[in-house]
Amino acid sequence: MNVNQDMSILSLITQASFTVQCVMAILAIVSLMSWTYIFRKHFAIKRAKQQTERFEADFWSGGDLNMLHQAVTTRRGEQGALARIFEAGMAEFVKGRQSKLSDVNTLLDGSRRAMRAAYQREMDSLESHLAFLASTGSVSPYVGLFGTVWGIMHAFRGLANVEQATLASVAPGIAEALVATAIGLFAAIPAVVAYNRFSHDIDRLSIRFDSFIDEFLNILQRQVR
Repeated sequence: MNVNQDMSILSLITQASFTVQCVMAILAIVSLMSWTYIFRKHFAIKRAKQQTERFEADFWSGGDLNMLHQAVTTRRGEQGALARIFEAGMAEFVKGRQSKLSDVNTLLDGSRRAMRAAYQREMDSLESHLAFLASTGSVSPYVGLFGTVWGIMHAFRGLANVEQATLASVAPGIAEALVATAIGLFAAIPAVVAYNRFSHDIDRLSIRFDSFIDEFLNILQRQVR
């Protein structure tokens, strides 16, 4: 290998061994997917927060619950997670009242189960792709390290036919291999940061949903007594 050759990042990538190039390509694809999910999840959580705040303002404004339920049902596609949880509970409550259920606990249990089911669906939607970010953050450095180890082995094997081995002769090969570790870290670090941030935001939304379910059940309980 020519010691005076170009040592730019692009040159190191193109001159790396086939195995190391495959590792780099895999990490680049994973990084691209990770950034795609990061941006999508960022906007999804931001929208969920705004929709939750807007519905809470409407709910606690003191308006009629039946009118609010009708408005949510009419514009269901525009509503957020909390509004859909409310819709599920209110719809079950109205069905129970129309069926003339006399037992208050049975009536409220139906609403509670409906809201819990809706809550689980919304949480599953919010948490989608978080597992991919977690896996990217934990696995990518090791994949990059594998590429580095393989590249260093390849570089040292190339010294077998060299009469006098020096650091200058092996340095380009080692530099090519280390690029794999750099790409692995580039894929892992944003994924870990995003995963921790999104998990925190989703946990806060989950607490708000839980609190709303308990408060709404208390309101329904007062209505039937």
